[in-house]
Amino acid sequence: MKISFTVTILSLLFSSTVADEGRLLRTQRRIADYEGAMANANNVTFKFDPSTTALVVIDPQNDFLSENGVAWGVVGESVVENNVVDNIEYLFQAAANNDFLTFISPHHYFPHDHKWEFEGELEKVMHGLGMFDRAGPLNLTGFEGSGADWLDQYKPYIVGAENVIVTNPHKVYGPETNDLVLQLRKRKMDSVILAGMSANLCVEAHMRALTEQGFEVFVAADATAGGKTPELGDGFAAALINYKFISSGVYNTSEVVAMMKQTDTDEALVVDKTGGF
Repeated sequence: MKISFTVTILSLLFSSTVADEGRLLRTQRRIADYEGAMANANNVTFKFDPSTTALVVIDPQNDFLSENGVAWGVVGESVVENNVVDNIEYLFQAAANNDFLTFISPHHYFPHDHKWEFEGELEKVMHGLGMFDRAGPLNLTGFEGSGADWLDQYKPYIVGAENVIVTNPHKVYGPETNDLVLQLRKRKMDSVILAGMSANLCVEAHMRALTEQGFEVFVAADATAGGKTPELGDGFAAALINYKFISSGVYNTSEVVAMMKQTDTDEALVVDKTGGF
C-alpha cells in the first residue's frame, strides 16, 4: 500500500513536467528503483538482541485494561479487538523466558497532582475520574486492586521479577517526566519494543520521545489499543499511522515473540516490516 501510494504521487509529480520521451523513461526507471528499494527495506532478516534491546510496557494497569477500570468504556472495544490483555502477557512471558529486561513506565497520580493550576482537556477528565490515583508516593494504602494497580494476570511477571525495572511514574503522556531513559541508558539498552496503553497517547508519546533520544524503537501494535468516541474517532487507527511513519518497525505480537525467542544458533526470522498492519 505504501509503495503504490508513493508511486502514484511520484507519477503525478513527474508526468506534469515530462517534456519528452527520454525524461519519461528516466522517471519510470526512478520509480522502478524506488519500488525495488522499498521491497528490500520491508522484508528484513532480523532478531532482537537481549543484550541491547528492552521490552517497555506502558501503563499495564487496571484503569486501562480491566473491565472495571474507569477508562474501559472508552478503550474497552479496542482492547478486545486487538487482544491486548493477552498479547501483553505473551510479551512479558517472552521477555522472562529469553533474558530480556522489561521496563515498566506506569501512570500514577498523587494528591498533590490534583492541585495543578492548569491541565489539558484529557488530564482534567483523568483527574475527574480519579484515574491512576494513589494515596501518596510512599503510601500504598488502598493500592492493591485499585485502578492504579497492575492487572492481576501480569503480577507474576512483575512482582519480584529480577528482569523487571519499574520506573518512576510519568505524569502526562511521555517519559520526559520519569526516569525511563536514565534506566535504559544505565543498562546499556539502545533498542526498545513498545507495548501498553494507550496507543495514541502514552505509547505514541513514548515512541516519539525515545526516538528523539536516539533509541531504535519498535512497536508491537496489537499489544496496544486506543479510545474510541463518536466525536474524536479511533485512537488506535490514528496511532498506527504515526507508528509506521516514525518507528523502526511495526510488528504484531506473534512476530515480536518469535524474534525474541531466537538464540545465536537459530536462523534469523524473515519478516515484513509492516507486520500484520
